[in-house]
Amino acid sequence: MTPVDEPTTERAAGAPHGGGTRRRFRRGGGAPLPLLVPALLGLAFLVVPLVALLVRAPWRHLPAQLTSAEVWQALRLSLVCATAATAVSLVLGVPLAWLLARVEFPGRGLVRALVTLPLVLPPVVGGVALLLALGRNGVVGRWLDSWFGITLPFTTAGVVVAEAFVAMPFLVISVEGTLRAADPRYEEAAATLGASRFTAFRRVTLPLVAPGIAAGAVLAWARALGEFGATITFAGNFPGRTQTMPLAVYLALQSDPEAAVALSLVLLAVSVAVLAGLRDRWMTTGG
Repeated sequence: MTPVDEPTTERAAGAPHGGGTRRRFRRGGGAPLPLLVPALLGLAFLVVPLVALLVRAPWRHLPAQLTSAEVWQALRLSLVCATAATAVSLVLGVPLAWLLARVEFPGRGLVRALVTLPLVLPPVVGGVALLLALGRNGVVGRWLDSWFGITLPFTTAGVVVAEAFVAMPFLVISVEGTLRAADPRYEEAAATLGASRFTAFRRVTLPLVAPGIAAGAVLAWARALGEFGATITFAGNFPGRTQTMPLAVYLALQSDPEAAVALSLVLLAVSVAVLAGLRDRWMTTGG
């Protein structure tokens, strides 16, 4: 090895050079004890309750619990309402995400904060807000009732509205982030070729951000499926009409704990399936 090659070799190996003491961290290195212990405690804090649910599940009576008419009724209603709420979120949320990502207007930061507010707002408070807005004597609900005869509270449509209210921010955040990451030059190229802004959105932007829309839709659907607080406040808990799976779990916990555990297992399985489907997009960083 020549003298010229030695410094290059040392720098490639991470050796100190230029009077400094820089070191290169290795991704596979061991974790220090002050970080490892709380990390393991945090993992246990999150995992142990789920393991307890599996351990204490009534596996012997599980088939009978899951084949009862009440369970299937609640499951069917949950799937229908969550799917409808996701459709509403797509129709309203994708244009809203595009507006936040592509259009400069006064107060955009405030609008974004209001859009994401349901993420941190207690669901029961959201249900109360929906009642005050869309109830029979609400700010908007009174006009819906008197002009169109539409009553939303304590109906299946009310379940869809409550679930969409809490789920749509997940879709908006996902799609907005994807839009910000997408290269706007494709849209500009379409505009120079004579395409209108809506045509560019429909023919260029939507195909570009389709994976982000799909991921946001799945997240919104999962959030809608598990919604409880806003649903029971705004739509009530009527079997066959507004009683979704989370509400059925809450009701069964008071009279039949085994049934509550069985219903919880169904929701747990759905959540795991959703996370498994989104793992490549949300839980890995490549490499």
